[in-house]
Amino acid sequence: MADDPYKVLGVAKDATEAQIRAAYRKLAKKHHPDLNPGNKTAEEQFKKVSAANEILSDAAKRARYDAGEIDETGAEKAPPRGYREYADAAPGARYAYSGGESGGPGGFGGENFEDLFENLFADRATRQSGPARGRDAQYSLSAGFLDAINGATKRLTLPDGQTLDVKIPPGTADGDVLRLRGRGSPGRNNGPAGDALIEIRIAPHPFFTRDGQDIALTLPVTLREAVLGEKISVPTPAGPVAMTVKAGADTGTKMRLKGRGVPAHGQFPAGDLYVTLEIHLGPPDAALETFLRGNKGPKFDPRAAMESAP
Repeated sequence: MADDPYKVLGVAKDATEAQIRAAYRKLAKKHHPDLNPGNKTAEEQFKKVSAANEILSDAAKRARYDAGEIDETGAEKAPPRGYREYADAAPGARYAYSGGESGGPGGFGGENFEDLFENLFADRATRQSGPARGRDAQYSLSAGFLDAINGATKRLTLPDGQTLDVKIPPGTADGDVLRLRGRGSPGRNNGPAGDALIEIRIAPHPFFTRDGQDIALTLPVTLREAVLGEKISVPTPAGPVAMTVKAGADTGTKMRLKGRGVPAHGQFPAGDLYVTLEIHLGPPDAALETFLRGNKGPKFDPRAAMESAP
């Protein structure tokens, strides 16, 4: 028997959609098979977490589960056959012994035991043989940093050799789960197919790092560009743009390119690109060496704060 999805995700019965989504992402990352190779316990827990999220992330399924109409796996529950099905019989007839035309010895409100159990089993067989939705299938798909930021279409090869073209929306974050309707296991007796749930794993980028909707970049600049202030080309996820370095900039100086981070998507506005300057001297420069040797300049000790620290 599957576990209670609320307990699996560690959320309360009245948890919001955001709380459920946050709990799922945290647990999915913790137990993901790619991060726990060969760990069967983590693999089983990842399956439980995915199954729990399948119920609670879908408002209709969650309502049906809370109402007791489906179980923890999403399968239909057989409605209990309650006493009220027999409560409409005449007073005294519900439990009375009856005979003759009312059902003979052993009668039960006009229906003998054989007929009663035959009807019960017939109803159950009918319910079990009716249409049922197929199970969802879980997959993992790797994507490049820029593919996730700008959006792309990636091909996923399934265990049986078939392929799925997965459209990754712009702004997709690591751990996001995409749903492809009807691409899971086939349904039973003409029931609808399940869905394919695809978790996106994003590879790191050699230069960019992401923080929510913003992107950070450490950018090398020459001494001349930093001292004099010049217009330079800055790489962004959407392509290079021009930026003017403020004269007298130093290593660690931060500059912002508004709207050049993660593009707007859904309810999220476009983020910014934060550039941190890093001065690089480059190859030896004889003229610069001569200038520095002949120019004493003001006394400046960049390590003074370190020397006075406790």
